[in-house]
Amino acid sequence: MGEMAGLSTLFIGRHLDAGRERWIMVGALGLIAVASLLALVGDLWVFAVAYVVLIIGMSAYTVAGHTYFSRRVPYERRARTIGTFETSWALSLLLGAPLAALAISWFGWRAPFAILSGLAVAMAVILWRRADNSVPMSDTKAQAMGQRLNVDAWILIAASACTATTGLTTIVIVGTWLSDELGVSTGGIGLIAMAFGAAELTASTSSAAIADRAGPMRSTRIALVIAIVGLIVMTQASASLAIGAIGLFLFFLGFEFAIVTSFSVVSEAMPAARGRALATNNAVSTVARGCGIVASGVLYEQFGIKGPAAISITTAAIGLMLLSIGLRRSQHNVNVPLVALAGQNSCSKPE
Repeated sequence: MGEMAGLSTLFIGRHLDAGRERWIMVGALGLIAVASLLALVGDLWVFAVAYVVLIIGMSAYTVAGHTYFSRRVPYERRARTIGTFETSWALSLLLGAPLAALAISWFGWRAPFAILSGLAVAMAVILWRRADNSVPMSDTKAQAMGQRLNVDAWILIAASACTATTGLTTIVIVGTWLSDELGVSTGGIGLIAMAFGAAELTASTSSAAIADRAGPMRSTRIALVIAIVGLIVMTQASASLAIGAIGLFLFFLGFEFAIVTSFSVVSEAMPAARGRALATNNAVSTVARGCGIVASGVLYEQFGIKGPAAISITTAAIGLMLLSIGLRRSQHNVNVPLVALAGQNSCSKPE
């Protein structure tokens, strides 16, 4: 249910294209604050509602943030900007989780929720008080607001959704796999979770540092190949923790890099409707991830790690194919605005 709450971004795409990114981000922070306050009640059903509200707020904030940057930062520098924005997730895991644990030990389990609520309100006030300097829509863009997403946009949205499914299908079962097959203790799994955060930070900062030079399209494809290699290594680990850890690191690093750079690709899939493209991408990815997560547990029970890994490898391969199709279409159609075609020069358009 919480995962499906990400479908809510379908309702904000047109508002984003109308230049209301900042106000949507303010409203999303308000939802996060409300969700945190609801969690303080401590009732199971209220907590479930709070979780759904939190996912809605987080999804809206992320999509609005991506749109905000995409409308203001040229494509040749966008992977760096979105990559920097995405480092917040890794930092929240590396720094936020230990700080939350300390808050719980000092003040009780309600402390992190109270702190999060206060921080969300503070950030909402900061955004609210700043002038809304959204870039005005041009006549061409205004006319395009009534159009549907084109085929080229859907191809790249599908590729990004496949990338998301590649990651979540296997990630949700990793803890069980580490415990059941590799004998990792609960504490060890906690350390590996921190390593995930480090890998995510590495991937986000790497995207910020090199994806623009290599080209987001090429970077995403290379990262998917790395993720596939990691998945294959994981399936061959048997009871070897060393082999399993190497495969897991390669898989997670490749996935995180690929998903971050894919946002830049989708942001340029249809410049007249960046908000709708990114919002639809989030919604489609939500459904795809949900299906992968549901299948993951069933397949793990039947086939071990090879079951979820098989789905992840398949979706990664489909993502690679869709990106290649998108690249070929952009090379033969001057109206397709993927200006960093092969990655050699992100500022050049097809001849």
